[in-house]
Amino acid sequence: MIQYLTTHLHTLILDVLRLAAWLVIVCVIFIPLERLFAAHKQKVFRKQLGNDLVYYVLSWLLPPVLMAPPLLAVAWISHRFIPAGFLSAIAEVPFWERAILALVVGDVGYYWGHRCLHTVPFLWRFHSVHHSAEQLDFLIDTRMHPIDMAFGRLSGLIPVYALGLGTPTAAGSMVPVVIVLTGTLWGFFIHANLRFHYGPLEWLIGTPPFHRWHHAANPANQNFASILPWIDMVFGTWYSPKGQMPARYGISTPMPESLSAQLLQPFLPVDDADPALPDERAA
Repeated sequence: MIQYLTTHLHTLILDVLRLAAWLVIVCVIFIPLERLFAAHKQKVFRKQLGNDLVYYVLSWLLPPVLMAPPLLAVAWISHRFIPAGFLSAIAEVPFWERAILALVVGDVGYYWGHRCLHTVPFLWRFHSVHHSAEQLDFLIDTRMHPIDMAFGRLSGLIPVYALGLGTPTAAGSMVPVVIVLTGTLWGFFIHANLRFHYGPLEWLIGTPPFHRWHHAANPANQNFASILPWIDMVFGTWYSPKGQMPARYGISTPMPESLSAQLLQPFLPVDDADPALPDERAA
């Protein structure tokens, strides 16, 4: 019993240290950049910063627990029903080619999951926590209800697992790890309060100017891809007018100030204060 508790305490301490290290790294990178090249003038110690730090911790601890059962089920189903020859051929593809293919497949899946988060009323209740931010900076990336974050990640990982590009087992786990780490790091970047422009790269990879329009208060049903904006071009939701920035960010209905209320609100009965869908508030 003592050995069991010691092992889990050791794991917990390592997780906390890992979380702290990542937070220090992203702060060291982005805080100076946002001070020197700010798209909008705003304070580092802004409104809701305390809540967002807690969301940062929750985003690392809870989604993997919520995601594990459906991903294991998808991997089992794919290996049972997809021809073994196809899965073997995929497994023989060099790692980095498979990783790049998985990033594309994953971002297409994430695009449609993210679009559902904006158009399905029940899902929007969770996602509205993320969009309630009235100021954008790198830490807004993890300001998400755990169910929202789990759903978004599942949207990207399920097609990867279903096609055999990655599995939950140790032997095939590196491709999903690359996808999650790339998506997480890129998420910090596209939410950053940076005024840079990236020329032709803005057509190829997601950037802060591209994603700012997704967080625009009216409308916000645009720019759903995380890493590859050309996916939005393909499906008709790309929007990034040159030389312009949104006038404001956020949602039209009030979001509770306390963290506990924000986490509980999606489960409460719908009332007049329920966050309106983006297309509803744009009407």
